[in-house]
Amino acid sequence: MLGSKAQMAKDIPLAEIILRRYEKPYQTEKRELMKKICLSVGLLQPGDSRDVIVDVLLVLDSARKSKEQLTSDEIKKRVEETRARYNLEMRGIAESNIRRQLKRLSDSMLLDKKGNLYNLNEFSSMSEIFENKIERFVIPQCLERVKEYLAELEKT
Repeated sequence: MLGSKAQMAKDIPLAEIILRRYEKPYQTEKRELMKKICLSVGLLQPGDSRDVIVDVLLVLDSARKSKEQLTSDEIKKRVEETRARYNLEMRGIAESNIRRQLKRLSDSMLLDKKGNLYNLNEFSSMSEIFENKIERFVIPQCLERVKEYLAELEKT
């Protein structure tokens, strides 16, 4: 039994990235662009009807432009306004779910949290965050570890 617990601990990823490729964005409105970004980097699963993370990111991106930090309550209120503007169902907007989405974004290095205030990482644009945090940091480390496993496999 002890061996299986130790094995489970080893099977928990240190970092994780999902990348998907979609069609080119031709004359796509902002929410749909953000949804494709979320789908492309694994923050949203294809066919997932609970897409409140899209609206959370839209709110944070809008606040970034004025370097505004928001509480989870303010984010929730703005998410509700965003979903109403797009005539979307008010699913997934419970305070607990908003906080869960904020934690996911923080764990993904997209979000900064100071006390109870949130903002996109260093008020950077989504493209800067992707390039600096994911493309330059997470992806190379994941690729290197896969190569280490492949090299070890060659030894056996």
